[in-house]
Amino acid sequence: MPEIRATARYARVIEAVHELLSRLRLDFLFLGNVARSAWLDSEVGAGSLDVLATMGPQQKNQVAMMASNRGFRVEREEVEASEELDIVPMRFDDIRIHVLVASNALYGRMVAGGVEARLGERTLRIPTAEDFALLLAMMGDEVALHALTSTPEFDRAGYNEKLHSIGLGEHALA
Repeated sequence: MPEIRATARYARVIEAVHELLSRLRLDFLFLGNVARSAWLDSEVGAGSLDVLATMGPQQKNQVAMMASNRGFRVEREEVEASEELDIVPMRFDDIRIHVLVASNALYGRMVAGGVEARLGERTLRIPTAEDFALLLAMMGDEVALHALTSTPEFDRAGYNEKLHSIGLGEHALA
């Protein structure tokens, strides 16, 4: 099981986000710095936290309302401004958090196929290495993509198959 390393401050925020979304009974996984820590052995200690969650439009409002009642700072103007982006922006301990709505089949499958990773005693869910590689490729992070796809456990054939199935075959690995 992959291990996530985080500074005490970030670990506290990750725990708070996990508790919030779990209480709402949402299916979700951590992306960005948290997935990078698990797959590329880095430490979460800077930047925002990104989470992908399966939810409907009414649940977006529940996330924002419950977050504001649990110590998160949720700015109504930011939530309204991000309405079309399918994102719920918030902060906890001055760390920016983006809860992205899994609004298409690709993201829905990514959440459903997530794998477990450990943060101390807590079990979190992150995207598979192949799904994380897809995100890295779309972000243009060639260094991290190469590091991840070079690991022995990375399923190159599965990754290439996924790219072809979603019309991105030109990004397939040789």
